[in-house]
Amino acid sequence: MTTNITATFEVLFWVAATLLVYVYIGYPALLGLLAAMAPRSIKTSESFEPTVTLLISAYNELPVIEAKIKNSLALDYPMHLLEVIVISDSSDDGTDEIVERYSPFGVRLVRQNQRKGKSAALNLAVPEARGEILVFSDANALYLPDAVRQLVGPFADQRVGYVVGNSRYVDKAAAPQAAEAEGLYWKLETWLKKKESAFHSVVGGDGAIYAIRRDLYSPLRATDISDFLNPLQIIDRGYLGVFEPRAVSYEETAESFLKEFRRKVRIVSRSLNALLRAPGVLNPFRQPRHWFALVSHKLLRWFAPMFMVAMLIASLALWKSPIVRAALFLQAIFYGMAIIGWILQGRKKTWRIFSFAFYFCLVNVASLVACLKCLRGDLSGIWSPPRQKVSSKA
Repeated sequence: MTTNITATFEVLFWVAATLLVYVYIGYPALLGLLAAMAPRSIKTSESFEPTVTLLISAYNELPVIEAKIKNSLALDYPMHLLEVIVISDSSDDGTDEIVERYSPFGVRLVRQNQRKGKSAALNLAVPEARGEILVFSDANALYLPDAVRQLVGPFADQRVGYVVGNSRYVDKAAAPQAAEAEGLYWKLETWLKKKESAFHSVVGGDGAIYAIRRDLYSPLRATDISDFLNPLQIIDRGYLGVFEPRAVSYEETAESFLKEFRRKVRIVSRSLNALLRAPGVLNPFRQPRHWFALVSHKLLRWFAPMFMVAMLIASLALWKSPIVRAALFLQAIFYGMAIIGWILQGRKKTWRIFSFAFYFCLVNVASLVACLKCLRGDLSGIWSPPRQKVSSKA
């Protein structure tokens, strides 16, 4: 191996290793320090009571839609100030009929007759909403009674454009390893959201529970991811985004690692597309604090699997170096644990470290697949309307 090639692999190894350490250790540590040293203050008020429209996205949600409606009607918020709209994306399993049963209680159904996806359905429903604040939710996300009240409190500060609630996940007995690994991942995500909010603005929303000012909603394309693009557009207009941990919703975790993989590919693909739709947020001079969080928390993490591959290749090329050999040994152990976690994923009980290693690798492989698709201009990871079926119904 020539000196130049060796030097190239050495640079590749240390750059990849440094970026990986920064993404998973350095950024959380630095963010925690910055949030403590230079926080921004937000005026919040639990007595602030604007008019609110709760928008519930639904597609064939027969098993959960009635529980969601009952949960929404039981919220601790003045009912004359709360409007509940269920947006049906051409459901055909009886979801719409259940929603219509609750029309005497003020629940409204907005139906998208041709299935076009969540974002297109929101475009249809938002003009129908009467609330000053729009709260976005999914049909399987159940709120604590005070969730909406806590969610709208920060809007008492006119600088706030969106507020993200605290999604919590209930483990499913059918896939305890996936639920457990997702739970560990989500604990870190929740901590980062708290610190980002304290420092400047939480990056992105959460489709299960987040709210925006109605006049800040921008129409979406069918391929857009609403809970990431809308917050980016709002930040680009000079507003702040707040994470409110007391606004709590509950939903079940992914049923399997395979479903989680597909979900991650879809999310990362759409999110990368969202950055192209709101390029202003990538300008570090406009909102430098948010830019720092966006690049560190999202962009570099999406590219982390590329750093992992680069580090592995460089480690194999430089295996004669004692330091690199030790790093290669640690990588082999970790990927070996991930393989064991993959083998044991069907069992009800296994060591947490194996399921976590497998989940970590699965998430990164999903990010790699999404990034490669986007680099090729392949948007198949982004939702596209299905072929229309011929129906016998008029």
